[in-house]
Amino acid sequence: MSTAADPAVDRSHASEFVVRRVREQQQQQQQSSDAGWRPPVPSATTSTINGTTTNTTTTMKESAGLDPSNYPGGKKSLSGIAIRAFLLGVILGICATVTIVLLVLSIPLWRVPFFLASLCLFHFLEYFITARYNTRHASVSAFLLSSNGWAYNVAHGSAIAECLLSHLLFPEGYSKWTAAVTATKLPLVVGLVLMVVGQSIRTLAMAQAGSNFNHTVQVERKQGHTLVTGGIYSVLRHPSYFGFFWWGLGTQLVLHNVTCFCAYAIVLWQFFASRIQRSEPVLEFQGFHDQKQSGMKKEEIKTISCLY
Repeated sequence: MSTAADPAVDRSHASEFVVRRVREQQQQQQQSSDAGWRPPVPSATTSTINGTTTNTTTTMKESAGLDPSNYPGGKKSLSGIAIRAFLLGVILGICATVTIVLLVLSIPLWRVPFFLASLCLFHFLEYFITARYNTRHASVSAFLLSSNGWAYNVAHGSAIAECLLSHLLFPEGYSKWTAAVTATKLPLVVGLVLMVVGQSIRTLAMAQAGSNFNHTVQVERKQGHTLVTGGIYSVLRHPSYFGFFWWGLGTQLVLHNVTCFCAYAIVLWQFFASRIQRSEPVLEFQGFHDQKQSGMKKEEIKTISCLY
């Protein structure tokens, strides 16, 4: 005797079978997906950095088109410029701090770190103004840290040595000569004024000359070069020389250096005299003479004693 199957039981078994089958298929898909997964590989034309898609082909082309002089060792090395600017800033900050501390303690040797700080500012401005107004010539040498030759370094080293030796070997005499910081001394005041005026005029001269300014005497007239006769150049024929000459003498007055003051005056006068004697004939040969005469005032100011 046979019995009929219960339809409800059959449907229950069928449902369980379907559910089990679906789960098995999902597990198989998950396993196959995990086994076949690979990290996405950027294509030859695109890459993603910090969520931003960039074109690597374009980047490679741009890198290939960079000026070779911008690489390490080049005359416009970006790393060389960065390290020089960084070191100048660090030394300037340290020297400024030491200067303030020594001033508060009324120690006359504040003049030495002050001199070093002013040197750092000078060399930084030489590059900064060149980069800002004469970008094409903004090379590592624009800092003028090593391009002035050994005599430049000897001069500044001698100035520091004279100030230190005068204080160490003749402390009483040095103290009397420099007096107290609060006491107004004519050499100190005149020196500070000359430094501020000299630095300001040199910086202004470089900015106004723009692309026509160069740290070396040019013997050939380059395309687009013009003689600047406006602004500060309408009053001073060589304002950049004027600024550095009196700035240099001002530093020695602040240091209260007698020997180096005289040496600076003689050496700087001879240096700028030789540069002017070389540059003036070149200007006339290049056809700048008429332009210069029309742009200058009738009564020119001699920027350095007995020297234009």
